[in-house]
Amino acid sequence: MLHYEMVSAADPKSQHLMIVLHGLGDSIEGYRWLPSMLNLPWLNYALVNAPDDYFGGFSWYDIQGDSHSGVVRSRKLLFKLVDHFQAEGYSSQNIFFFGFSQGCLMTWEIGMRYPHALAGCVGISGYLHQSDSLLAEAAPTAKERQFLVTHGHHDPLIPLAPVKADVEKMKEHGIQASWHEFAKEHTIAGEEEINVIRDFLVKQGQDKPRE
Repeated sequence: MLHYEMVSAADPKSQHLMIVLHGLGDSIEGYRWLPSMLNLPWLNYALVNAPDDYFGGFSWYDIQGDSHSGVVRSRKLLFKLVDHFQAEGYSSQNIFFFGFSQGCLMTWEIGMRYPHALAGCVGISGYLHQSDSLLAEAAPTAKERQFLVTHGHHDPLIPLAPVKADVEKMKEHGIQASWHEFAKEHTIAGEEEINVIRDFLVKQGQDKPRE
């Protein structure tokens, strides 16, 4: 199973969980700051390492060769991780996904294909893998969940326009995706972007049971 570390909610009765997926070459270490920055006492976090070593960090799939097989493999591992957390007492309807860059792509994979309810999906500075296939193979539940997607005008690694076009395609087919642009590079735009993420999580979590 994928290696992860838990950060417990301040509220010991909380049954909400956010699974955090890092980008290429990063790790759990890159997101230890996130729980305190979001400051949501009702939210538990699972900080997850991708399965493949990559120059001191980890990778969800091979960006140089056969990315598809890695995406499929990592998606299956993440499905198993959700199953694990459900066995631990977290209902899938109270589980969020959060992903940056490669982690954003994997968040789209889970959000479009996972067959049961999820609390919501946050994808930052990433892209979609084979968007036509995602639509064709989407689970019936994909149209029932909410996506928050953010990107930077000055991203030197992943241009904004193609990602925005794919997100618009998703929306045209009934996927509920909220798109936000920031004057940023390949990063998270500080408190401005954190506020948007926090508001999304609160909105999606407020009507669901927290104990």
